Amino acid sequence: MGGSFALRGDICWSKSAAELSCVKDGYLVCENGVSRGVFEELPAGLEGIEVIDRRGRLVVPGLVDLHLHAPQYGFRGLGMDLELLDWLDTHTFPEEGRYADLGYAERAYQVFADDLLHSATTRAVVFGTIHVEPTLRLMDLLEETGLKTFVGKVNMDRNSPDYLRERSAKASLSDTRLWLGRVGERGYENTLPILTPRFTPSCTDELMAGLGQLREELRLPLQSHLSENLSEVEWVRELCPWSSCYGQTYERFGHLSGDVPSVMAHCNYCPEEEIEILKGSGCFIAHCPQSNTMLSSGIAPIRDYLERGMNVGLGTDIAGGASLSLFRAMADAVGVSKLRWRCVDETLRPLSTSEAFYLATAGGGSFFGKVGSFDQGFEFDALVLDDSALRTTLECSLEERLERYVYLEAEGGRICDKFVAGRRLQI
Repeated sequence: MGGSFALRGDICWSKSAAELSCVKDGYLVCENGVSRGVFEELPAGLEGIEVIDRRGRLVVPGLVDLHLHAPQYGFRGLGMDLELLDWLDTHTFPEEGRYADLGYAERAYQVFADDLLHSATTRAVVFGTIHVEPTLRLMDLLEETGLKTFVGKVNMDRNSPDYLRERSAKASLSDTRLWLGRVGERGYENTLPILTPRFTPSCTDELMAGLGQLREELRLPLQSHLSENLSEVEWVRELCPWSSCYGQTYERFGHLSGDVPSVMAHCNYCPEEEIEILKGSGCFIAHCPQSNTMLSSGIAPIRDYLERGMNVGLGTDIAGGASLSLFRAMADAVGVSKLRWRCVDETLRPLSTSEAFYLATAGGGSFFGKVGSFDQGFEFDALVLDDSALRTTLECSLEERLERYVYLEAEGGRICDKFVAGRRLQI
């Protein structure tokens, strides 16, 4: 944990999805890696504390990416004219197969880890590949960045190419235990393991059952995909005729038990039964608006999920999404919600920019615990943003400056400082 200090600047954070708080020229106090809160003046007794002066800069919570694929980073921006299942066969599986070569994985993951460090992301939930040593190397590299991440060795024992299919459920589970043992030996501080069945079509019932037992035994979180694409949903129905909905293919095997969190990416076509399963288990939904658009998947009913009190965050879904920027994900989340409102269901009003900001901070951050807000007791993850190059003749409020940064970040926004759990990272 870092020591005690204060950041002085123009501070914006979410108290809830409905409440954005802003303090101009305020003080954000960090005590041993945890936020003491935001103040207009330093509290009594803290007059001698170190003050990092960032007056005129925006100070916001670190951004949380609930869903991305590290081995896909190299081909981001390719195949964006394909539908999901074709894209997997054409680009994803061939590229992930190359990660059997540890040397290739080392080079590719170094690029990914470096770019993630220099992005606005402070925490992420990451897919690796089926390969044990390359996934460990990914974890090594992410550990060195100081970012807080969950990383998963992928499981898949059916419906994938020979070069990317584990020999059997037994072999997949054995390799997963081997990987988890190596993770324990390394004693990571920042990088933790997460069970990762790719999705139901690529995992036999035997494998899913074994992962459920492993989850219960070791109390591990789990990540996967759910109801992303209509063809995928139909495929699951054919593969699992015993199930009444896609979500039940995870629930049956203990993947959605509420005592340890899970993340399900997309959730574009969840029927009522599936929504109740997700809500009842406290599962986190990773909303990936750019990926859902580029791969012709659909538009998740995020307004409905928020109104039901469900856990929702944002994901870039690299490389289904082409951009690592969670600011881009916020803007896309607002845009696709408008299309869903206009074209699909006018009872679900679009998201506001402040709600999208909440998803990228406190919404997804709660998967990691008390993360994503500056309220007292939250882990101190913060970004200092320079918006001075986003020129305008308007006199903008803090709320408006934040909104402009979300949409115009690529035109000249700059990260000045990045803190994770009170530690300033070298970016």
